[in-house]
Amino acid sequence: MSKKNKNTEDVKDQVEEVLDTPVEEAEKEEIDKETQLKEELEKEKDKFLRLFAEFENYKKRTSKERVELFKTASQDVIQSMLPVLDDFDRASKEIEKSEDKDLIKGVELIHNKLKETLKSKGLTEMEVAAGDAFNADDHEAITQIPAPNEDLKGKIVDVIEKGYKLGDKIIRFPKVVTGQ
Repeated sequence: MSKKNKNTEDVKDQVEEVLDTPVEEAEKEEIDKETQLKEELEKEKDKFLRLFAEFENYKKRTSKERVELFKTASQDVIQSMLPVLDDFDRASKEIEKSEDKDLIKGVELIHNKLKETLKSKGLTEMEVAAGDAFNADDHEAITQIPAPNEDLKGKIVDVIEKGYKLGDKIIRFPKVVTGQ
C-alpha cells in the first residue's frame, strides 16, 4: 500500500473512532430524553385526569347543593308558618265544641287549605303518638314523668307539639313527655 492510502485509512479510522463515540453518546442522550419526555407526558396525563375527575366531582357536588337549596329555600317561611298551623289545630279542637256547623266547616276548609299548601311545598307531619318508643335523634323530650303503667317506661307518654319535616330534613322536632 502506498503511503497516501495508509494515511487515508488512518484518518478514516480516526474519524470512525471519533464519530462512533459521539454517535453512541448521542443515541444514549436521545434515549434518555425520549424516556424523560415519556415520563413527563405520563405525569401530565395523570395530572389532567385528576383535574378532570376533580372538576366532575365539583359539578356533581354543586348541582346536588343547588337541588338541596331549592328544596329548603322556603324553610324559613314554612318554619314561621308552623305556629299558625298549631293555632289552627287548637282552634279546631275548641270550635268542634261549638254548635255552629257552618263555623266548624269554614274553619276546617281554611285549615285544610293551609295544610295542603304547606304539604305541596314539601312539609310533612312526623307521626308520633303516645306509646311510641322514645328516640333522642327524632324527638325532643320536654320532661319525664312517672309512667302511668309499666308499658310506658322509656316511651312517649304525651305529645306536646307536633314535629315537621321539609323533604328529608327535620325542621321542628316533636316535643314529647316521656315515662320513667
